[in-house]
Amino acid sequence: MRTSTIVLDVNETLSDLRPLSQRFVEVGLPAEFLDTWFAEVLRDGFALTMTHQRASFPELAKAVLHRMLADSRSDDAVAAATEHVMGGFGSLDVHPDVAPGLRALHRAGFQLVTLTNGSAAFAESLLDRAGVHDVIDRYLSVDSVGVWKPDHRAYTWAAEQLGERVGSLLMVAVHPWDTAGASHAGLQSAWINRDEVAFPTTFRAPDITARDLVDLSAKAVR
Repeated sequence: MRTSTIVLDVNETLSDLRPLSQRFVEVGLPAEFLDTWFAEVLRDGFALTMTHQRASFPELAKAVLHRMLADSRSDDAVAAATEHVMGGFGSLDVHPDVAPGLRALHRAGFQLVTLTNGSAAFAESLLDRAGVHDVIDRYLSVDSVGVWKPDHRAYTWAAEQLGERVGSLLMVAVHPWDTAGASHAGLQSAWINRDEVAFPTTFRAPDITARDLVDLSAKAVR
């Protein structure tokens, strides 16, 4: 790698969203609706960016939940169920590989930065609970620039905030659309493939593929 700065996606790359599925069950929705919900939140965020509009991740997350829940329930019941699901974000943990992987990358001398379509506050809280808040140098969010990844402006804005060339940054994510977006913006990219699936052939291939962040740290210091 030709970088000293690693930029980390947060939702699903660092955070484990799976415990939220129990909250879906508790409000009367199937557990598998978690994946549908998250995909719809991303879809709406991407669409708003393309049409030069903006909304935060929490705003869209609540709006999608409201659509899923608005059947025969009262408005008050929908609001309470939405808040119950969203309240689960405050107790989410990271994947098991995240803390050791981040510490290994930090020991190797890399500057670590987060860049999320969610809020910087959520990223800080998540990594504080995981005990690795001290290894992160900056917490960046697209909220500050008004466009969601994978729009190229999100990545170039991050480079500007860090005072670095885009080509000197390595974007790390579990989402192929994120690594491909970073690549098209001129960044290096690393795909975390925890599920051992094939990378979509329609996207530009990442520079690095790793099983998890521990594996990435091993490849980064070779």
